Amino acid sequence: MRQLLILSLFLTFSCKPPMNKESPTHTNALINEASPYLLQHAHNPVNWYPWGKEALEKAKAEDKPIILSIGYSSCHWCHVMAHESFENDSIAEIMNKHFVNIKLDREERPDIDQIYMEAVQAMGINGGWPLNVFLFPDQKPFYGGTYFPPQNWYKLLEAVAKAYENDRDKLYESAINFTKALNQAEGETYGLGSDSMPITMETMKGTYEKLKNNFDKEWGGVRKSPKFPMPSVWQFLVHYHYYSKDQSALDHLTFTLDKIAMGGIYDHIGGGFSRYAVDAEWHVPHFEKMLYDNGQLLSLYANAYKVTGNHNYHQVMKETAQWLEREMLDDNGGFYAGMDADSEGEEGKYYVWSQEEISAIADDNRNIISSYYDVSVAGNWEGKNVLRTLVPLDEFCQKNRLTQEQFSQILSEFKAKALAERQKRIKPGLDTKIISGWNGLALTGLLDAYQATKDEHFLKLARNNAQFLLKEMINKDGSLKRTYGSSIPGFMEDYSAMIQAFVRYYETLFDEQFLHAAKKLADYAVDQFYDSNDKLFFFTGDESETLIARKKEIFDNVIPSSNSIMAENLLKLGTLYDNKAYLETAKSMFGQVSGLLSKDPEYLSNWNTVAMNHLGQNAEVVILGNHFADFGSIINHTFIPDMTLMGAKESSNLPLFEYKFTEEGKTTVYVCYNKSCKQPVTDPEMAKKQLIGKSIFPN
Repeated sequence: MRQLLILSLFLTFSCKPPMNKESPTHTNALINEASPYLLQHAHNPVNWYPWGKEALEKAKAEDKPIILSIGYSSCHWCHVMAHESFENDSIAEIMNKHFVNIKLDREERPDIDQIYMEAVQAMGINGGWPLNVFLFPDQKPFYGGTYFPPQNWYKLLEAVAKAYENDRDKLYESAINFTKALNQAEGETYGLGSDSMPITMETMKGTYEKLKNNFDKEWGGVRKSPKFPMPSVWQFLVHYHYYSKDQSALDHLTFTLDKIAMGGIYDHIGGGFSRYAVDAEWHVPHFEKMLYDNGQLLSLYANAYKVTGNHNYHQVMKETAQWLEREMLDDNGGFYAGMDADSEGEEGKYYVWSQEEISAIADDNRNIISSYYDVSVAGNWEGKNVLRTLVPLDEFCQKNRLTQEQFSQILSEFKAKALAERQKRIKPGLDTKIISGWNGLALTGLLDAYQATKDEHFLKLARNNAQFLLKEMINKDGSLKRTYGSSIPGFMEDYSAMIQAFVRYYETLFDEQFLHAAKKLADYAVDQFYDSNDKLFFFTGDESETLIARKKEIFDNVIPSSNSIMAENLLKLGTLYDNKAYLETAKSMFGQVSGLLSKDPEYLSNWNTVAMNHLGQNAEVVILGNHFADFGSIINHTFIPDMTLMGAKESSNLPLFEYKFTEEGKTTVYVCYNKSCKQPVTDPEMAKKQLIGKSIFPN
């Protein structure tokens, strides 16, 4: 490939290491940006520009290549490279002389990040952040990489500048080829629809068996390191167990959730989860905390709690919500994007402890607390202690001859004191962007937690957040904002997550304004994002900025793909509004991916879950009467994924309320399948018996 030209020049170029001089006070064009990540670079000696017309036209006018450097506020290695290279005068000098330099917050513009991440991977380079890509002035990429140490970065800059001057034609040929690859339709790239086949419960069984082959029987999750929680994979297991009654699925699910909650990836003092663990044991986290992880993990633990009644899961949800409220909640009701891994220039410094510190806080309970949290003088990570538990709570109590009530009281007192002490430390940086889609995931998580526990604290946070999203994140023309206070338009991940959250809000509280808002967003998405050729949704809308490629998000990752969530939304809204067009669109979406479902199940987990729910009994449940909300709460307390729940005191304009009435003023539940209803009942527990059927899996 032509990118080898750059690599060869990079490897052979000789230079002295750049001096890391202290730069005088300098301000660049990022100073007027809203993104905390961009503002972190506003005083670099590098003449950074935000992505936009000014920078792109400057590159064309001066005939200079572009350095597009992409990161985000809570990215540890982004901070490292910024400090080592972008704050260095010698490096800044060569960047400013030969390049037009653009800084991009990937969380603001995931569309641009997605394109150039794929381009770098097409070059045979592993992706990651910071992502540094070299472009022609017309935005076509010709080389890229991730983190570079300062001497390597300096040498690479010299090599690229020389190649651009002397071998431009060869570089541009390479750039054209990369751009062609980026513009290949997903249907062609992945063979969508070519292997279309009926989706059956046998398909789901095959998916589960393939996942099962990679289960980590010692530490939970799957056998790999580093270890990401990947909530949608374990959501698949919750649903698979519901339909199959396969105990092994539930056993590994609960084993995994227990291990995650016991590990250092969970913040035992302040609540909430870090991004991932760098090891296979969930021990040492990459300490950044992101809203999208925690919102989804709330949903996961909520569903597991519905199935198992495990009190520890309730505690995890409670502490996670307390962290959201304490650290992540803006006064207007929106949740911030994330917290950095670093404080005072050190990763994890805010979260780790010496044994001396723990002993001082725990006082008379120092020995038992140290034993429970694996605390030692030597430390369990780089001379310090990442708090984790190696023995389940009940087993630990039995071994130490304590009742769970006694030890829970000791733990509660210790956590409160430790949190107060930790709050005195310098906190990690906070990314205060409020992203619509990530807030949608958090809202869904809070609603799921409320359904599972009936804890009013979850509901209070959910109501507050939902009102904010409804009033502040939807434009007058019906479109979504990506971030609060900016003009960046929403992407498909924002629409899908917000629609999902608003539908969940309706099914939890029966407030129809949120259901109607969900439908309006869905209509807008179908109009602006749907590709009738691939029968899937683009990541960007028709009216979005024109880039060198227009992509679709197919595969589920840490966040499920916007297409898989949208397929679920259309099935729900199609049922609620008796809208055949929605249902047919969802059906065609499944037809496109059906041949892939069991091939790589870890990255099609949400597709499989949604497909499985569609294969279920698909009950339509209507509640009418004075106590409709209470009845709904009772039904929602049980894990029943293959139902759509509706409720009203007297009636509603929703089609499925037609011909239904209350009997003698009593609150009445209608359980229907394909609009054919069972005998109406006036006891929600009787309704649940009508809903929960036997396994519909093949033997």
